[in-house]
Amino acid sequence: MPNDTLAKHLFHWENQTIEWAMRLRVSLYIAEALDYCSTEGRLLYHDLNAYRVLFDEDGDPRLSCFGLMKNSRDGKSYSTNLAYTPPEYLRNGRVTPESVIFSFGTVLLDLLSGKHIPPSHALDMIQGKNILLLMDSHLEGNFSTEEATMVVELASQCLQYEPRERPNLKKLVSTLAPLQNKPDVPSYVMLGIPKPEEAPPTPQRPLSPMGEACQRMDLTAIHQILVMTHYRDDEGTNELSFQEWTQQMRDMLEARKRGDFAFRDKDFKTAIDCYSQFIDVGTMVSPTVYARRSLCNLLCDQPDAALRDAMQAQCVYADWPTAFYMQAVALAKLEMHKDAADMLNEAAGLEEKRGNLDLTTTFWSLCK
Repeated sequence: MPNDTLAKHLFHWENQTIEWAMRLRVSLYIAEALDYCSTEGRLLYHDLNAYRVLFDEDGDPRLSCFGLMKNSRDGKSYSTNLAYTPPEYLRNGRVTPESVIFSFGTVLLDLLSGKHIPPSHALDMIQGKNILLLMDSHLEGNFSTEEATMVVELASQCLQYEPRERPNLKKLVSTLAPLQNKPDVPSYVMLGIPKPEEAPPTPQRPLSPMGEACQRMDLTAIHQILVMTHYRDDEGTNELSFQEWTQQMRDMLEARKRGDFAFRDKDFKTAIDCYSQFIDVGTMVSPTVYARRSLCNLLCDQPDAALRDAMQAQCVYADWPTAFYMQAVALAKLEMHKDAADMLNEAAGLEEKRGNLDLTTTFWSLCK
Protein backbone atom coordinates (compact mmCIF):
# COMPACT_ATOMS: atom_id res chain seq x y z
CA MET A 1 0.00 0.00 0.00
CA PRO A 2 1.47 3.35 -1.09
CA ASN A 3 0.61 5.53 1.92
CA ASP A 4 2.32 3.65 4.75
CA THR A 5 0.95 2.42 8.04
CA LEU A 6 -1.32 3.81 10.72
CA ALA A 7 1.68 3.71 13.06
CA LYS A 8 3.64 6.11 10.86
CA HIS A 9 0.77 8.59 10.59
CA LEU A 10 0.06 8.42 14.33
CA PHE A 11 3.52 8.24 15.83
CA HIS A 12 5.99 9.43 13.17
CA TRP A 13 4.09 12.01 11.16
CA GLU A 14 5.98 14.81 9.39
CA ASN A 15 3.37 17.16 7.93
CA GLN A 16 0.16 16.84 9.93
CA THR A 17 -1.43 14.41 12.33
CA ILE A 18 -4.49 12.38 11.40
CA GLU A 19 -7.74 14.29 11.78
CA TRP A 20 -10.29 13.09 14.29
CA ALA A 21 -12.79 12.08 11.59
CA MET A 22 -10.14 9.88 9.97
CA ARG A 23 -9.38 8.22 13.31
CA LEU A 24 -13.04 7.34 13.61
CA ARG A 25 -13.02 6.05 10.04
CA VAL A 26 -9.98 3.87 10.75
CA SER A 27 -11.61 2.37 13.83
CA LEU A 28 -14.77 1.45 11.89
CA TYR A 29 -12.86 0.03 8.90
CA ILE A 30 -10.81 -2.21 11.20
CA ALA A 31 -13.92 -3.42 13.01
CA GLU A 32 -15.68 -4.14 9.71
CA ALA A 33 -12.61 -5.96 8.37
CA LEU A 34 -12.38 -8.14 11.48
CA ASP A 35 -16.11 -8.85 11.29
CA TYR A 36 -15.72 -9.88 7.64
CA CYS A 37 -12.82 -12.20 8.52
CA SER A 38 -14.95 -13.74 11.25
CA THR A 39 -17.89 -14.40 8.90
CA GLU A 40 -15.43 -16.05 6.47
CA GLY A 41 -14.29 -18.44 9.20
CA ARG A 42 -11.05 -16.60 10.06
CA LEU A 43 -11.76 -15.91 13.72
CA LEU A 44 -8.18 -15.23 14.79
CA TYR A 45 -6.34 -12.16 13.59
CA HIS A 46 -2.91 -12.23 15.21
CA ASP A 47 -0.91 -9.27 16.48
CA LEU A 48 -3.44 -6.58 15.62
CA ASN A 49 -1.67 -3.24 16.02
CA ALA A 50 -1.13 0.09 14.28
CA TYR A 51 1.50 -1.43 11.99
CA ARG A 52 -1.06 -3.86 10.58
CA VAL A 53 -3.27 -1.04 9.23
CA LEU A 54 -2.20 0.30 5.82
CA PHE A 55 -3.49 3.13 3.65
CA ASP A 56 -4.23 2.65 -0.06
CA GLU A 57 -3.76 5.11 -2.91
CA ASP A 58 -6.95 6.98 -1.95
CA GLY A 59 -5.95 7.20 1.70
CA ASP A 60 -8.52 4.63 2.81
CA PRO A 61 -7.46 2.34 5.68
CA ARG A 62 -7.02 -1.36 4.95
CA LEU A 63 -6.29 -4.25 7.30
CA SER A 64 -3.27 -6.20 6.09
CA CYS A 65 -3.41 -9.96 5.61
CA PHE A 66 -0.33 -10.60 7.77
CA GLY A 67 -2.46 -11.08 10.86
CA LEU A 68 -4.19 -14.05 9.24
CA MET A 69 -0.94 -16.02 9.13
CA LYS A 70 -0.76 -18.60 11.93
CA ASN A 71 2.39 -19.47 13.81
CA SER A 72 1.34 -22.68 15.52
CA ARG A 73 2.92 -25.34 17.65
CA ASP A 74 1.18 -28.70 17.54
CA GLY A 75 -1.84 -26.95 16.04
CA LYS A 76 -2.85 -25.56 19.43
CA SER A 77 -0.68 -22.73 20.67
CA TYR A 78 -0.02 -19.51 18.85
CA SER A 79 2.86 -17.13 19.40
CA THR A 80 2.27 -13.40 19.61
CA ASN A 81 4.44 -10.33 19.27
CA LEU A 82 1.93 -7.88 20.67
CA ALA A 83 3.26 -4.87 22.55
CA TYR A 84 0.48 -5.37 25.06
CA THR A 85 -0.43 -9.02 25.42
CA PRO A 86 -4.00 -10.15 26.23
CA PRO A 87 -4.20 -11.46 29.82
CA GLU A 88 -5.41 -14.90 28.73
CA TYR A 89 -2.31 -15.36 26.58
CA LEU A 90 -0.14 -14.86 29.65
CA ARG A 91 -2.24 -17.42 31.52
CA ASN A 92 -2.37 -20.26 29.00
CA GLY A 93 -0.47 -19.22 25.86
CA ARG A 94 -3.58 -19.20 23.68
CA VAL A 95 -4.97 -16.54 21.40
CA THR A 96 -8.78 -16.60 21.16
CA PRO A 97 -11.35 -14.51 19.27
CA GLU A 98 -11.76 -12.50 22.49
CA SER A 99 -8.01 -11.78 22.39
CA VAL A 100 -8.57 -10.02 19.05
CA ILE A 101 -11.08 -7.72 20.78
CA PHE A 102 -8.48 -6.88 23.43
CA SER A 103 -5.98 -6.00 20.69
CA PHE A 104 -8.61 -3.84 18.99
CA GLY A 105 -8.92 -1.97 22.29
CA THR A 106 -5.21 -1.20 22.26
CA VAL A 107 -5.54 0.19 18.71
CA LEU A 108 -8.40 2.41 19.91
CA LEU A 109 -6.03 3.72 22.60
CA ASP A 110 -3.46 4.49 19.88
CA LEU A 111 -6.10 6.41 17.89
CA LEU A 112 -7.25 8.34 20.94
CA SER A 113 -3.86 9.22 22.40
CA GLY A 114 -1.52 9.25 19.39
CA LYS A 115 0.99 7.19 21.36
CA HIS A 116 1.48 3.78 22.95
CA ILE A 117 -0.19 3.66 26.35
CA PRO A 118 -0.18 0.52 28.53
CA PRO A 119 -3.80 -0.67 28.83
CA SER A 120 -3.63 -0.79 32.62
CA HIS A 121 -2.52 2.86 32.75
CA ALA A 122 -5.24 3.88 30.29
CA LEU A 123 -7.90 2.09 32.33
CA ASP A 124 -6.76 3.93 35.45
CA MET A 125 -7.13 7.23 33.59
CA ILE A 126 -10.57 6.23 32.28
CA GLN A 127 -11.79 5.15 35.73
CA GLY A 128 -10.46 8.43 37.13
CA LYS A 129 -12.48 10.25 34.45
CA ASN A 130 -9.33 11.87 33.09
CA ILE A 131 -10.48 11.36 29.52
CA LEU A 132 -9.13 14.66 28.22
CA LEU A 133 -5.67 13.77 29.49
CA LEU A 134 -5.89 10.62 27.39
CA MET A 135 -6.55 12.49 24.14
CA ASP A 136 -3.81 13.31 21.63
CA SER A 137 -2.66 16.89 22.26
CA HIS A 138 -1.79 17.24 18.56
CA LEU A 139 -5.52 17.26 17.79
CA GLU A 140 -5.55 20.67 19.54
CA GLY A 141 -9.07 20.05 20.78
CA ASN A 142 -10.49 19.48 17.29
CA PHE A 143 -12.69 16.55 18.24
CA SER A 144 -16.15 15.91 19.61
CA THR A 145 -16.04 15.26 23.35
CA GLU A 146 -19.20 13.15 23.04
CA GLU A 147 -17.67 10.99 20.31
CA ALA A 148 -14.39 10.70 22.19
CA THR A 149 -16.26 9.58 25.31
CA MET A 150 -18.04 6.84 23.33
CA VAL A 151 -14.75 5.59 21.85
CA VAL A 152 -13.06 5.67 25.26
CA GLU A 153 -15.92 3.65 26.75
CA LEU A 154 -15.68 1.13 23.91
CA ALA A 155 -11.91 0.82 24.45
CA SER A 156 -12.52 0.23 28.13
CA GLN A 157 -14.94 -2.60 27.34
CA CYS A 158 -12.47 -4.19 24.91
CA LEU A 159 -9.68 -4.15 27.51
CA GLN A 160 -11.59 -5.98 30.24
CA TYR A 161 -9.51 -8.62 32.01
CA GLU A 162 -12.11 -11.37 31.57
CA PRO A 163 -12.62 -12.26 27.87
CA ARG A 164 -16.35 -12.90 28.32
CA GLU A 165 -16.86 -9.29 29.42
CA ARG A 166 -15.56 -7.86 26.14
CA PRO A 167 -17.96 -6.86 23.33
CA ASN A 168 -18.24 -8.93 20.15
CA LEU A 169 -17.38 -7.70 16.68
CA LYS A 170 -20.99 -6.84 15.81
CA LYS A 171 -21.12 -4.58 18.86
CA LEU A 172 -17.94 -2.82 17.76
CA VAL A 173 -19.35 -2.11 14.29
CA SER A 174 -22.76 -1.01 15.56
CA THR A 175 -21.16 1.38 18.09
CA LEU A 176 -18.70 2.96 15.66
CA ALA A 177 -20.91 3.16 12.56
CA PRO A 178 -23.17 6.00 13.85
CA LEU A 179 -20.07 8.15 14.41
CA GLN A 180 -19.48 8.27 10.65
CA ASN A 181 -22.47 10.48 9.83
CA LYS A 182 -20.41 13.52 8.88
CA PRO A 183 -20.02 14.89 5.32
CA ASP A 184 -18.11 12.41 3.22
CA VAL A 185 -14.70 14.09 3.15
CA PRO A 186 -12.24 12.17 0.93
CA SER A 187 -9.83 10.06 2.94
CA TYR A 188 -6.76 11.55 1.28
CA VAL A 189 -7.78 14.98 2.61
CA MET A 190 -8.14 13.77 6.21
CA LEU A 191 -4.88 11.85 5.93
CA GLY A 192 -3.03 14.85 4.55
CA ILE A 193 -1.73 13.23 1.37
CA PRO A 194 -1.88 14.45 -2.26
CA LYS A 195 -4.95 13.70 -4.32
CA PRO A 196 -4.46 10.38 -6.17
CA GLU A 197 -4.16 10.44 -9.93
CA GLU A 198 -7.34 9.89 -11.90
CA ALA A 199 -7.68 6.65 -13.83
CA PRO A 200 -7.20 6.90 -17.60
CA PRO A 201 -10.61 7.91 -19.01
CA THR A 202 -10.34 5.86 -22.18
CA PRO A 203 -8.34 2.81 -23.26
CA GLN A 204 -5.24 3.40 -25.35
CA ARG A 205 -6.12 0.83 -28.04
CA PRO A 206 -9.22 0.28 -30.19
CA LEU A 207 -11.67 -2.10 -28.59
CA SER A 208 -13.61 -4.99 -30.04
CA PRO A 209 -17.33 -5.32 -29.25
CA MET A 210 -16.36 -7.47 -26.25
CA GLY A 211 -13.97 -4.77 -25.08
CA GLU A 212 -16.57 -2.04 -25.55
CA ALA A 213 -19.12 -4.04 -23.57
CA CYS A 214 -16.59 -4.51 -20.76
CA GLN A 215 -15.69 -0.82 -20.78
CA ARG A 216 -19.38 0.04 -20.40
CA MET A 217 -19.75 -2.78 -17.84
CA ASP A 218 -22.69 -3.93 -19.96
CA LEU A 219 -23.16 -7.38 -18.42
CA THR A 220 -26.07 -8.22 -20.73
CA ALA A 221 -23.94 -7.66 -23.84
CA ILE A 222 -21.08 -9.67 -22.33
CA HIS A 223 -23.51 -12.49 -21.64
CA GLN A 224 -24.70 -12.51 -25.25
CA ILE A 225 -21.14 -12.64 -26.58
CA LEU A 226 -20.14 -15.50 -24.26
CA VAL A 227 -23.25 -17.44 -25.28
CA MET A 228 -22.48 -17.04 -28.96
CA THR A 229 -18.76 -17.87 -28.74
CA HIS A 230 -19.63 -21.02 -26.72
CA TYR A 231 -16.42 -23.05 -26.10
CA ARG A 232 -14.49 -22.05 -29.22
CA ASP A 233 -11.61 -20.61 -27.15
CA ASP A 234 -11.15 -23.79 -25.11
CA GLU A 235 -9.38 -25.55 -27.97
CA GLY A 236 -5.91 -26.64 -26.96
CA THR A 237 -6.34 -25.86 -23.27
CA ASN A 238 -7.24 -29.38 -22.13
CA GLU A 239 -4.82 -32.24 -21.82
CA LEU A 240 -7.53 -34.74 -20.94
CA SER A 241 -7.28 -38.30 -22.17
CA PHE A 242 -10.64 -39.62 -23.30
CA GLN A 243 -9.54 -43.25 -23.26
CA GLU A 244 -11.54 -43.99 -20.14
CA TRP A 245 -15.00 -42.49 -19.81
CA THR A 246 -15.81 -42.99 -16.15
CA GLN A 247 -19.11 -42.21 -14.52
CA GLN A 248 -17.44 -39.33 -12.71
CA MET A 249 -16.42 -37.79 -16.01
CA ARG A 250 -19.90 -38.16 -17.46
CA ASP A 251 -21.37 -36.54 -14.32
CA MET A 252 -18.90 -33.70 -14.64
CA LEU A 253 -19.78 -33.03 -18.27
CA GLU A 254 -23.46 -33.27 -17.40
CA ALA A 255 -22.91 -30.60 -14.73
CA ARG A 256 -21.32 -28.34 -17.33
CA LYS A 257 -24.21 -28.97 -19.69
CA ARG A 258 -26.73 -28.03 -17.01
CA GLY A 259 -24.66 -24.95 -16.27
CA ASP A 260 -24.73 -23.97 -19.94
CA PHE A 261 -28.51 -24.31 -20.08
CA ALA A 262 -28.88 -22.17 -16.94
CA PHE A 263 -26.36 -19.62 -18.27
CA ARG A 264 -28.24 -19.32 -21.56
CA ASP A 265 -31.55 -18.96 -19.69
CA LYS A 266 -30.05 -16.32 -17.35
CA ASP A 267 -30.52 -18.46 -14.25
CA PHE A 268 -27.16 -17.31 -12.97
CA LYS A 269 -27.27 -18.77 -9.44
CA THR A 270 -27.99 -22.23 -10.82
CA ALA A 271 -25.24 -21.75 -13.40
CA ILE A 272 -22.77 -20.94 -10.60
CA ASP A 273 -23.72 -24.14 -8.76
CA CYS A 274 -23.40 -26.31 -11.87
CA TYR A 275 -20.14 -24.76 -13.04
CA SER A 276 -18.78 -25.17 -9.51
CA GLN A 277 -19.55 -28.90 -9.65
CA PHE A 278 -17.66 -29.12 -12.94
CA ILE A 279 -14.65 -27.17 -11.62
CA ASP A 280 -14.45 -28.95 -8.27
CA VAL A 281 -13.99 -32.36 -9.90
CA GLY A 282 -10.79 -31.05 -11.49
CA THR A 283 -10.55 -33.62 -14.27
CA MET A 284 -10.96 -30.99 -16.99
CA VAL A 285 -10.06 -27.33 -16.98
CA SER A 286 -12.04 -24.88 -19.07
CA PRO A 287 -11.27 -21.15 -19.32
CA THR A 288 -14.76 -20.63 -20.76
CA VAL A 289 -16.39 -22.13 -17.67
CA TYR A 290 -14.34 -19.82 -15.46
CA ALA A 291 -15.26 -16.83 -17.63
CA ARG A 292 -18.94 -17.76 -17.56
CA ARG A 293 -18.92 -18.28 -13.79
CA SER A 294 -17.09 -14.94 -13.46
CA LEU A 295 -19.92 -13.18 -15.30
CA CYS A 296 -22.51 -15.03 -13.22
CA ASN A 297 -20.80 -13.80 -10.07
CA LEU A 298 -20.84 -10.23 -11.40
CA LEU A 299 -24.55 -10.51 -12.13
CA CYS A 300 -25.06 -11.82 -8.58
CA ASP A 301 -23.11 -8.85 -7.16
CA GLN A 302 -20.07 -10.89 -6.15
CA PRO A 303 -17.15 -9.00 -7.78
CA ASP A 304 -14.47 -10.61 -5.58
CA ALA A 305 -15.47 -14.09 -6.70
CA ALA A 306 -15.76 -12.84 -10.29
CA LEU A 307 -12.21 -11.52 -10.19
CA ARG A 308 -10.88 -14.84 -8.85
CA ASP A 309 -12.60 -16.75 -11.64
CA ALA A 310 -11.30 -14.40 -14.31
CA MET A 311 -7.78 -14.82 -12.94
CA GLN A 312 -8.20 -18.60 -13.01
CA ALA A 313 -9.26 -18.36 -16.65
CA GLN A 314 -6.04 -16.48 -17.35
CA CYS A 315 -4.02 -19.17 -15.53
CA VAL A 316 -5.54 -21.81 -17.82
CA TYR A 317 -5.16 -19.73 -20.99
CA ALA A 318 -2.49 -17.09 -20.45
CA ASP A 319 -3.10 -15.05 -23.64
CA TRP A 320 -6.90 -15.17 -23.76
CA PRO A 321 -8.34 -11.64 -24.12
CA THR A 322 -11.68 -12.64 -22.55
CA ALA A 323 -9.95 -13.52 -19.28
CA PHE A 324 -8.44 -10.03 -19.15
CA TYR A 325 -11.71 -8.39 -20.13
CA MET A 326 -13.56 -10.14 -17.31
CA GLN A 327 -10.87 -9.06 -14.86
CA ALA A 328 -11.30 -5.48 -16.07
CA VAL A 329 -15.04 -5.55 -15.32
CA ALA A 330 -14.54 -7.13 -11.90
CA LEU A 331 -11.84 -4.59 -10.99
CA ALA A 332 -14.12 -1.74 -12.07
CA LYS A 333 -16.92 -3.16 -9.91
CA LEU A 334 -14.44 -3.18 -7.01
CA GLU A 335 -13.71 0.51 -7.80
CA MET A 336 -10.10 -0.25 -8.75
CA HIS A 337 -10.47 1.89 -11.84
CA LYS A 338 -6.82 2.37 -12.77
CA ASP A 339 -6.20 -1.39 -12.62
CA ALA A 340 -9.38 -1.95 -14.63
CA ALA A 341 -8.23 0.45 -17.35
CA ASP A 342 -4.81 -1.23 -17.49
CA MET A 343 -6.45 -4.65 -17.81
CA LEU A 344 -8.75 -3.39 -20.56
CA ASN A 345 -5.75 -2.13 -22.51
CA GLU A 346 -3.97 -5.45 -21.99
CA ALA A 347 -6.98 -7.32 -23.39
CA ALA A 348 -7.22 -4.98 -26.37
CA GLY A 349 -3.52 -5.48 -27.04
CA LEU A 350 -3.92 -9.27 -27.04
CA GLU A 351 -6.83 -9.02 -29.46
CA GLU A 352 -4.86 -6.70 -31.70
CA LYS A 353 -1.95 -9.13 -31.62
CA ARG A 354 -4.20 -12.05 -32.52
CA GLY A 355 -6.02 -10.12 -35.24
CA ASN A 356 -9.36 -11.01 -33.66
CA LEU A 357 -11.16 -7.70 -34.03
CA ASP A 358 -12.99 -8.77 -37.18
CA LEU A 359 -13.82 -12.20 -35.70
CA THR A 360 -15.40 -10.82 -32.54
CA THR A 361 -17.27 -8.24 -34.59
CA THR A 362 -18.78 -11.16 -36.52
CA PHE A 363 -19.94 -12.79 -33.30
CA TRP A 364 -21.33 -9.49 -32.06
CA SER A 365 -23.37 -9.09 -35.24
CA LEU A 366 -24.76 -12.59 -34.69
CA CYS A 367 -25.77 -11.60 -31.16
CA LYS A 368 -27.76 -8.70 -32.56
